[in-house]
Amino acid sequence: MTEVTSSSLTGERATGAPRSNTDRFIAKDVVPRRHPGRWVAVVFLAIVSVQIAAELAVNENFHWGVFVKYLFDMQVIRGVGWTLLLTVAAMTVAVVVAVSLVIMRESDNPILRGLSWGWIWFFRGTPIYTQLLFWGLFSVLFPRLSLSIPFGPEIVGVDTKWIVTPAMAAVLGLGFNESAYLTEIFRAGFKAIDRGQTEAAQAIGMSRAKIWIRILMPQAMRTIIPPTGNETIGMLKMTSLVLAVPFTLDLMFATNAIANRTYLPVPLLMVAAFWYLSITSVLMVGQYYLERHFGKGHDSQPVNGGTA
Repeated sequence: MTEVTSSSLTGERATGAPRSNTDRFIAKDVVPRRHPGRWVAVVFLAIVSVQIAAELAVNENFHWGVFVKYLFDMQVIRGVGWTLLLTVAAMTVAVVVAVSLVIMRESDNPILRGLSWGWIWFFRGTPIYTQLLFWGLFSVLFPRLSLSIPFGPEIVGVDTKWIVTPAMAAVLGLGFNESAYLTEIFRAGFKAIDRGQTEAAQAIGMSRAKIWIRILMPQAMRTIIPPTGNETIGMLKMTSLVLAVPFTLDLMFATNAIANRTYLPVPLLMVAAFWYLSITSVLMVGQYYLERHFGKGHDSQPVNGGTA
């Protein structure tokens, strides 16, 4: 009987045939491909970055002392708070209106579909600054809001300035404009769902409201979250336009007011940019976790070390 040694096992295949030169090359001599261009690019970018940072640090025209002094100024912090409040309130209005418009667009009623289309057409087709100016002049155009019998006496009424305040005008102007864009985002998310799921739910007797809440919305969120996150970040920066209302408590107005007082616009612009960038970073982190939550079961993940 022939004795099988370890040397014979390493030199032969499992079938008993000797290994070819190709097998030996693959098993022992394969080395990763070199990428010298990557290291050259890294070194070049590092040198450029260091030079830019050094130039910014020693450039007296940036007035870094003024930047640090007003970075946490109470007027600036108050502006940050109002900017966040405007963003949250306007996005809430936009989401509520957008969901209503999506339902109207998918309705069998042609009047509701026409109203939804007209809303989107108007608010997407006119500049946001023009819309904010209109809301700022709303109390001038309509001095009094009232409920009355047509061509008859007034039943109840109130001066418009007590209802459409600058803050309310800013929220409505931003929210209504954003709703037109969110409507198309939401509609695309719902359209991406197989229509057969809706038909199956109808077949087992689910109401239209339950179909929207339990079937369509959870699945649509996976598609809706990324663009909605981008729109939220855009809304944050769009609040800088509310001076058209006029609303004078937001971050951009606060930094501009200090800049006009100190005659140093550059460091105050950097203060505003710092806060916008910080808030945007937080929103991006929140968006990441929302995407991961609603993407459960859909992302391809390796199983037991294998490939997806």
